[in-house]
Amino acid sequence: MIRSLVRHPHFRKTLWLLGLTTALALFLFWRCLPDPLFRKPYATVVEDRDGRLLGARIAGDQQWRFPRAQVVPEKFAAALITFEDKRFYAHPGVDPLAVARAVRLNLGRGRVVSGASTLTMQVIRLARDGQPRRLSEKLIEAIWATRLELAVDKAEILGLYAAHAPFGGNVVGLEAAAWRYFKRAPAQLSWAESATLAVLPNNPALIHPGRNRDALLAKRNRLLTRLHERGLFDTVTLSLAKSEPLPEKPYPLPRLAEHLVDGYHGRLPNGGRVATTLQTPLQRNAQAVINRFQKKLEENGVYNAAALILDNRDKSVQAYIGNSTTPLRPRERGNHGRAVDVVPAPRSTGSTLKPFLYAEALDAGLILPWSLVRDVPSHFGSYQPENFDSEYSGAVPADRALARSLNIPAVRLQNQLTSLRFHETLRAVGMTHLTKPPQHYGLTLSLGGAESSLWELAGMYAGIAWTLNQEVRRPSQKAAWRAPHLQRDASSPAETGTSEQAALSRAALWQVTEALTQVDRPESHGLWRYFSSARKVAWKTGTSFGFRDAWSIGYTPRYTVAVWVGNADGEGRPGLTGVSTAAPIMFELFHLLPRENTWFAKPHDAMVSIAVCNTSGYRAATVCPTTTRRDVARGGLRVPSCRYHHRIHLDPTGRYRADSACFSPSDLKQETRFVLPPVEAFYYQQEHSDYRPLPPLHPDCAEAGTGGANMALVYPRKQTRIQIPIRLDGTRGTAVLKAVHRRPETRIFWHLNERYLGVTSSFHQMPVQPEQGRHRLVLLDEHGERLEQEFTVAR
Repeated sequence: MIRSLVRHPHFRKTLWLLGLTTALALFLFWRCLPDPLFRKPYATVVEDRDGRLLGARIAGDQQWRFPRAQVVPEKFAAALITFEDKRFYAHPGVDPLAVARAVRLNLGRGRVVSGASTLTMQVIRLARDGQPRRLSEKLIEAIWATRLELAVDKAEILGLYAAHAPFGGNVVGLEAAAWRYFKRAPAQLSWAESATLAVLPNNPALIHPGRNRDALLAKRNRLLTRLHERGLFDTVTLSLAKSEPLPEKPYPLPRLAEHLVDGYHGRLPNGGRVATTLQTPLQRNAQAVINRFQKKLEENGVYNAAALILDNRDKSVQAYIGNSTTPLRPRERGNHGRAVDVVPAPRSTGSTLKPFLYAEALDAGLILPWSLVRDVPSHFGSYQPENFDSEYSGAVPADRALARSLNIPAVRLQNQLTSLRFHETLRAVGMTHLTKPPQHYGLTLSLGGAESSLWELAGMYAGIAWTLNQEVRRPSQKAAWRAPHLQRDASSPAETGTSEQAALSRAALWQVTEALTQVDRPESHGLWRYFSSARKVAWKTGTSFGFRDAWSIGYTPRYTVAVWVGNADGEGRPGLTGVSTAAPIMFELFHLLPRENTWFAKPHDAMVSIAVCNTSGYRAATVCPTTTRRDVARGGLRVPSCRYHHRIHLDPTGRYRADSACFSPSDLKQETRFVLPPVEAFYYQQEHSDYRPLPPLHPDCAEAGTGGANMALVYPRKQTRIQIPIRLDGTRGTAVLKAVHRRPETRIFWHLNERYLGVTSSFHQMPVQPEQGRHRLVLLDEHGERLEQEFTVAR
């Protein structure tokens, strides 16, 4: 009979339908869960290197819903399971014993008093938010819960619940609740605090002040008693836990990196968790330093400041201060750009690029650290750079020119090096804001003619320190330059390697670093060398044209500290300079860092030893009277020999130059002299009283035709008294000084009372407005001939 039934066509059809139905049911069961389970926007949460909260921004639906944490703290998990689902680890998503109990209680009471929902089913109910509470929905929750149990482990189910359970008001999830109600991370909650949050999702309204508080306290204490009965803590702990008060009102969330958090929030439209490399104590103290200085800066109309602190070992960011956070004074109008994150904003670089210029010049064989470089009035076509103080030194050692941040030597070096090569070097070391060709920037590139950001410049200086910290096996090997990194899970930016483009050797960078330790510090830090506890720092300042940007960047083997001060809207202010405003902040930030007992090791393997002229700082020539062997970058082998020492012939008195045309060779004296070109000598001797200028030519030699004047003054003549006319409007008129030269195209440099006036060529006329009294006029041509004249301006 069974065989005939099996062979019956209706039976086979029914069997096929049953199989298909079962397969379809299994398929639908397997695919019933949406992916992802929760389609909610999340808050943007930013943490420090140890997982501590730095700040957060609310989710798009205005709920404080933090992204799911990896681990649910044991105390909260124990309290939650004890309160909501004691057989959580035993059931498959639906608890049959709880269902039976709920049926019995509901039938006995004649109404619903127990829903038999497990934690897994509650997760499903939270995921299906907004569905009506009815039996069919309960069945769907049971099916989905069973499927969820097959898909993930119990720990993940706890995590999903803890991240999405309601905790009153717009607080969703354990982490947001822990910070809002107890001002600490979930892992730091006490048993009483964990129990409070475990019972709260069952009735979130209990958290609000009023008579509900007694009900919340009673529920919490009953749960604490049950936890004690399970042996999770002793009687003393139970008593202390029950004595803890309930939270009075929600606390504000930490706000330790406001501009950074805002930046991430803007880039993460659906929220997320960002694990950074910042250190909370350092971040808090650094922001306090910026805010303290900001109050003083506001007196000069300067409203913004920013800072970065990097760890040079891996170029990770330790502190990120995007701007000041102090409230503005009541009389101030507007927000003055306080909401702007200045760290990534492009600004004029000022003189901050000079160390890279000097390093490239050392590698290129243009100079040695001690080589004299020209510091005289200079013209490059229509471009006439000036030093910050409008003074000139004539000739100054390259390392001192860098330490003093002299503009003219830097422009002259860039001109020798070519703007193209300097542009390529800056690009190679991480300056991405150089988006235009070299000719766009021209010779202003080293003086602030380009823009960069605090983020970029800090990374470039940290790159110097990181490169010097490396053990490079081959002397010619150059470390690759990488940008700083801010996120904990980012790959290290400081992986070793070589770069065909990175053109700065360790030797050159070490010599530049030594020069930067000699920069004169602000008054409050100026005597640092006399204290054994003082920190050695290589540092550089920068001030942009119009006093719009003040920079100060310093580095040690371990840390780089970069500071910018100014106005976010670009308004310049008098006295806004790197050394007076940004440098004091930088040194205060260094005081927050652990003290270091080591300095950069000299890279002997990347250097060569050569003889150097002690006076000129160039490679020693045979005529140099004193020399010293010094270690230099390999580019030093191409540096020219000293061209400042010359053997000259003097008359028998030693007071005049002479030659065999006017004196017998046996009467001539030979002497080695350090001789600067005339223009350099004019300024150099003002700072070096021991400088011996080249003696004048003997009159007899001049008459013999071996010399003679090529230059003469047309106006004023000797002992002239000139009258300056008064204009109709009462202002003083102008006197035009005139000179002639045998070779008119020769350049003449004009100086009045030791103050540089300008340079002329072809037509040698110079307008002046001298005050009444005696004046001294000095003219120097490009070949060294000098002409002096005194005149008087009458009343």
